[in-house]
Amino acid sequence: MEKIQIYNNSISGKHLELVLQVLKDGGIIVLPTDTLYAVACDALNPKAIEKVCKLKGINPEKTNLSILCNDISMVSDYAKFDNYAFKLMKENTPGPFTFLFRAASSLPRAFKGRKVVGIRIPDNEADRTIVSALGNPLLSTSIMYEDEDYAINPDLIAESYEDKVDLIIEGEDGKLQPSAIIDCTGTEPEIIREGPEELKN
Repeated sequence: MEKIQIYNNSISGKHLELVLQVLKDGGIIVLPTDTLYAVACDALNPKAIEKVCKLKGINPEKTNLSILCNDISMVSDYAKFDNYAFKLMKENTPGPFTFLFRAASSLPRAFKGRKVVGIRIPDNEADRTIVSALGNPLLSTSIMYEDEDYAINPDLIAESYEDKVDLIIEGEDGKLQPSAIIDCTGTEPEIIREGPEELKN
């Protein structure tokens, strides 16, 4: 397992190249976000998605999978949303929000048959840099932990996942509260789960 350290949520140079190589090879990574640390992979690689789902015990046919995008333009390639939802994203991203949208047909096989996809544009520069350099979203799901220290401390997170993933990015301390979930598939947005910040609308 590879391990890299970043500072001020910024990644570049050889660190970025290494992360991209692992992702393109179908590997799984752990990375910081603006909420909890997350397990992630290339969202367009079905085998990598299967690995993440197996690691987390997720049944992709019964669970809404979430992807990390670097901007709204990328979101529009993978989800369907109206002008109001666009304004909602513009007001609240980057930020600790997961928006549930109707899934577009461009999503990979693991998403087929799923009508809804979760979308995140995290307030974490490293995440957005990785996604931008990769050229497509990351599949993302929060890390599992039994003790709060193993959710917050990057060294302990690395210890916990060292034999489970291919690369760990150690950044700032993690947080305990997950993102808010906003369901935008109906006539009006509905807050499914409260998050660390209030939704601006």
